[in-house]
Amino acid sequence: ARTRDPAAMAAAVAMAPGGGGDFSDLREIKKQLLSVAERSRERGLQHSGKWAAELAFALEPLPLSELPPPPALTEEDARDLDAYTLAKSYFDLKEYDRAAYFLRGCKSQKAYFLYMYSRYLSGEKKKDDETVDSLGPLEKGQVKNEALRELRVELSKKHKARELDGFGLYLYGVVLRKLDLVKEAIDVFVEAAHVLPLHWGAWLELCNLITDKEMLKFLSLPDTWMKEFFLAHIYTELQLIEEALQKYQSLIDAGFSKSTYIISQIAVAYHNIRDIDKALSIFNELRKQDPYRIENMDTFSNLLYVRSMKPELSYLAHNLCEIDKYRVETCCVIGNYYSLRSQHEKAALYFQRALKLNPRYLGAWTLMGHEYMEMKNTSAAIQAYRHAIEVNKRDYRAWYGLGQTYEILKMPFYCLYYYRRAHQLRPNDSRMLVALGECYEKLNQLVEAKKCYWRAYAVGDVEKMALVKLSKLHEQLNESEQAAQCYIKYIQDIYSCGEIVEHLEVSTAFRYLAQYYFKCKLWDEASACAQKCCAFNDTREEGKALLRQILQLRNQGETSSTDVPAPLFLPASLSANNTPTRRVSPLNLSSVTP
Repeated sequence: ARTRDPAAMAAAVAMAPGGGGDFSDLREIKKQLLSVAERSRERGLQHSGKWAAELAFALEPLPLSELPPPPALTEEDARDLDAYTLAKSYFDLKEYDRAAYFLRGCKSQKAYFLYMYSRYLSGEKKKDDETVDSLGPLEKGQVKNEALRELRVELSKKHKARELDGFGLYLYGVVLRKLDLVKEAIDVFVEAAHVLPLHWGAWLELCNLITDKEMLKFLSLPDTWMKEFFLAHIYTELQLIEEALQKYQSLIDAGFSKSTYIISQIAVAYHNIRDIDKALSIFNELRKQDPYRIENMDTFSNLLYVRSMKPELSYLAHNLCEIDKYRVETCCVIGNYYSLRSQHEKAALYFQRALKLNPRYLGAWTLMGHEYMEMKNTSAAIQAYRHAIEVNKRDYRAWYGLGQTYEILKMPFYCLYYYRRAHQLRPNDSRMLVALGECYEKLNQLVEAKKCYWRAYAVGDVEKMALVKLSKLHEQLNESEQAAQCYIKYIQDIYSCGEIVEHLEVSTAFRYLAQYYFKCKLWDEASACAQKCCAFNDTREEGKALLRQILQLRNQGETSSTDVPAPLFLPASLSANNTPTRRVSPLNLSSVTP
């Protein structure tokens, strides 16, 4: 046994969840959730308590006879009851030092945990107050929680003597993480998950320390249904969205279909893979089910921002302001609203307010970095992005933001490093690949640049720019056939998605192809492309000039060449008079593939 407290041992046994992914007995799971929600609240662990209560609410209600009994009291609990009751009331009023003072010398597990946790939170509160007062949200302060070292010494003694229960181990892990002792912290959180598998806080802390799938493989986690929630969460964090969505679907099928937590996580997952329409519809559904919810609403506002949905974003901002204007998420939503209206100073002010409320709030650091970029304040943007990375090294937006900032500062080697990090976190995001390609181009590493652009096209180019950049590279290298090949692919792409041909580079593509076919003496194709050029302001004159030249050459009796193969025929809908153009088999693209 890891604890000398017989009541705590009994409670741990009573609350040990069933085997891995076993959701056959939902009533038992509901009992366990209600029980752990109560135990978390007794120890001041509000978020873990709320998570368990929300999940329990998604399951069918229990009859009176099946409700979990209150935890059994030991002799030590009875002795400490008065001090605990008094201290807990102070703790709830955020008077942490006062709570700790009255809990000195308490021996029961519950009172001891509250004593240590009060001391920890007191240190955190002082640190945050000092950070906000003296430094402002952008200064890189060396403010530390002074209580951490003492807490570590005391908790490690208890740990060695095996006197810590699941909650105590969780707190010990948090202290180790705060002291940057990551490896030790992971071991302690895994131990906490084994001793008390139902405490979501320990699983969540573990999520924040795992940086890749390899690390996950080497963890020996308890075989319990809670592990399924943990895996779904960590897959979302690690951008393994397909696996995450499968897990969440299986949890819904198991009986958690009403869980707002799962619905919100699915919406976040779709947000992460940029399936914006799906994410928006799920968030709208979530708001109908839970209209006063504030968590994840900043993610919802990011989606509205990307879609430039001003009225909806304005409504969301006003609505959250009415519910609670001093919540971090509310400040971020209002910041996004002002940013969409191009009032960047006001937006930055709201992100700063969010960080005063919670200096460890990742989204606000990243969004503030974006605002400083808009205001051309690169040094402040760099600091904001660096803070975001300190909070979470897996935030690809911050790495990407740093890359963009150093691009503005014309420091391509730095750019390359940051874009690479962003690409490692999002290997299938074409924006990272295009940015990498541009970097390599600036560093004159053209082969690498070609690989990046080709890969960006292969994974599904969001901004439809990879092929144009690849074509221009081939032009630079005098590889005219490959350039034409890429331009034709680009034009087919643009027309096949039914986009309005206001796309910047379409005219460039037609101009190049007209000149290419002209050189190849393919008059029909050349005149088809030249006529297309006449539809765009920037290429109209060149198109007309080329048409005149073609007419002149035809009148002189020049015939179309049959020797030079055209790389591809243009789609019939694009040819000038809709007469079928010469159909030549496509070039072997492997010559272009890096």
